[in-house]
Amino acid sequence: MRPFDLTGLRTEPLDGRPSKVAVADLGRPADPSTPIGDWLDHLPKQLAANELRKLRDHLVRAYRDGRTVAVALGGHVIKTGCAPYLIDLIERGVVTAVAMNGSAAIHDFELAAAGHTSEDVGARLHAGAFGMARETAAAFAAAAEAGARDDRGLGAALGDYILGTGCPHADASLVAACRRVGIPCTVHVALGTDIVHMHPGVSGATLGESSMIDFRILCSVVSSLAGGVWLNLGSAVVMPEVFLKAVSVVRNFGHGLDGLVTANFDKESKYRTGMNVLRRPGSEGIEVIGHHEILIPLLHAAVVAKTGAAPLARAA
Repeated sequence: MRPFDLTGLRTEPLDGRPSKVAVADLGRPADPSTPIGDWLDHLPKQLAANELRKLRDHLVRAYRDGRTVAVALGGHVIKTGCAPYLIDLIERGVVTAVAMNGSAAIHDFELAAAGHTSEDVGARLHAGAFGMARETAAAFAAAAEAGARDDRGLGAALGDYILGTGCPHADASLVAACRRVGIPCTVHVALGTDIVHMHPGVSGATLGESSMIDFRILCSVVSSLAGGVWLNLGSAVVMPEVFLKAVSVVRNFGHGLDGLVTANFDKESKYRTGMNVLRRPGSEGIEVIGHHEILIPLLHAAVVAKTGAAPLARAA
């Protein structure tokens, strides 16, 4: 076959050609003295950097307008050391509700009670020792019973347990921070998925009832999300599914969700977060893919710099 004859190829001036990248979009290296909040604005005006700035601006707007900002998370967010950033946003009044799966609640409690969490599953599984911590099971047994009995729900009762039993690292607990500040913290249990479900002293009846109460509390939170933000952090299955059902409930009762912005932070894109968080429920969906231990502190710094919100004073 003969080479294609390119004689007569039509060309156009570069100045008139549509382009996706301009000099104005390029990143600007920041001076080492640049505040972290301003540093974000030095990033390229492209892709994930644009999405991160957009989410920052929505969170700042929601805070200034007094809108609901709800954070949903999975256990990996706690294990990567990110709870203090969320606690600070709670104390500054930016985050107004928290929802989590059972794994996140377990890691949160263990950090508060013992100062450490997360087992070597492979090694301990073969020894028959994985998930056998007695204090963790006792805490969830007590919290589930109290949360079901008093209609507090599992999250509030666990927060009261952490604060009431003198856990030495309670300041590191996201669950306790919500209770201390007075915002909803709901725990959404999938029976059989968490280590405490293996213990005979943990009642499926009270665990299920207290978590069901939390689902109904979450429906109240979701009903107030018009103009607000739902931020899903590192939960690929449980929290996206819980959120979708809560959205269906509040829509069924006629609550509007106009202006709701949803966002997802995770290490990779997933089907449920894409459909149940970003596409179906809200007016706008934002996704930023990367490591929690980098993205969450960066988002925290950017939001705090823009809001200027001061943290609540902690009791001595």
